[in-house]
Amino acid sequence: MVVQNPHHEIRTDVREHRSPKYDIAPLFVNRWSPRSMTGDPVDEAEFMPLFEAARWAPSSYNNQPWRFLYATRDSDHWEDYFNLLSEENRRWAKRAGVLVVIVSKTTFDYNGDPSQTHSFDTGAAWENMALEGARRGLVVHGIGGFDYEQAAVVLSLPADYAIEAMAAIGVRGSPETLPPEMQAREAPSDRKPLTDIVIDGAFDGCDNGGEETR
Repeated sequence: MVVQNPHHEIRTDVREHRSPKYDIAPLFVNRWSPRSMTGDPVDEAEFMPLFEAARWAPSSYNNQPWRFLYATRDSDHWEDYFNLLSEENRRWAKRAGVLVVIVSKTTFDYNGDPSQTHSFDTGAAWENMALEGARRGLVVHGIGGFDYEQAAVVLSLPADYAIEAMAAIGVRGSPETLPPEMQAREAPSDRKPLTDIVIDGAFDGCDNGGEETR
C-alpha cells in the first residue's frame, strides 16, 4: 500500500530537522535514509514500483545504463549479498527486506564507446528509486560500505559494467531495534546552504563555506 501525505506537506517529524528555503515539492524534503527496519519481508508488488520509477530517469543518448541486481531476505542469494556489507552496515541492514546492488554500463549501446555520464545517469535512476520508496513509506537506504571487488565477482559482472553502490529496502521499524549509538543518529539530516553549493560564474571558494580563498 502506498503511504501518502494527504495534505502534501512536509512531515512533522521531518520538519523538526529540515526547512527548505524555497517552495519545492515536499517529497524531496520528506525523503531521508532511516536504518531502523522491522525485518519483515517486502513483497515484490511493493518494491518493484521503485525500480519502475528508476526506469524513467533521464540518461545521455537514452542509454539507460542502470542495472539493479537484488536479493530478498528469503532468497538463496541473500547471504551472498549480505556478506558483501561491512560489519558496521550488517548491524542494521540485517533487518532489510531487500538488498540491491546498483550497477552501471560504462559504454554506449549504439557504438560501444565509453560513456562519461554512466555514473551520473545511474545516480538519477537511484534518486527516482529512493523518492518512490519515500512516497510509499518504505526505508530506502543507500550504502557505500561494502566490498566492491567481491561484489563484481559474486555477481559475475561483465567487464563493461561498474559497481556503483548498494541499497537496503525495508519496512520502517522502531529506532529501538538499532544499537544505541545508531539510535541517536536516526533522524533526518540537514543540508548545506545553497551559498555553499551553488556558484554564479567560476568555481571559487565553494569548499570554504562560500568565503573567498585568495
